[in-house]
Amino acid sequence: MTPEIDVLDSTLVARLQGELDMQVTDALRSALDQALNASGAKNMLFDLRLVSFIDSSGLGVILGRYRRIADKGGRLAFVNVEPPVRRVLELSGVLRISTEFQDEQQAIADLAQGGLA
Repeated sequence: MTPEIDVLDSTLVARLQGELDMQVTDALRSALDQALNASGAKNMLFDLRLVSFIDSSGLGVILGRYRRIADKGGRLAFVNVEPPVRRVLELSGVLRISTEFQDEQQAIADLAQGGLA
């Protein structure tokens, strides 16, 4: 998995696709960390529209990036989460430490202003 990554208004936007499992997590972790280091982004937004599956290793990548941005006072958010993936995020507690938005523009605007949705 090669994520599409942009930085918009202090938010790193990672558009993921396919299965977020053990086979792709090392490469994904590396790509996200490189982008965070290079950009200095404060917040992170995951667009999961094209993600069909997520397992514990995928959750680990998300939680690791959450720790990095939370240490800088940033926030974690999601957009376009499909129901099967949302269920995993709910059961794991990830949605309790993040915000889910209906569209990317709303998410970026809210994160840039430091608001709590």
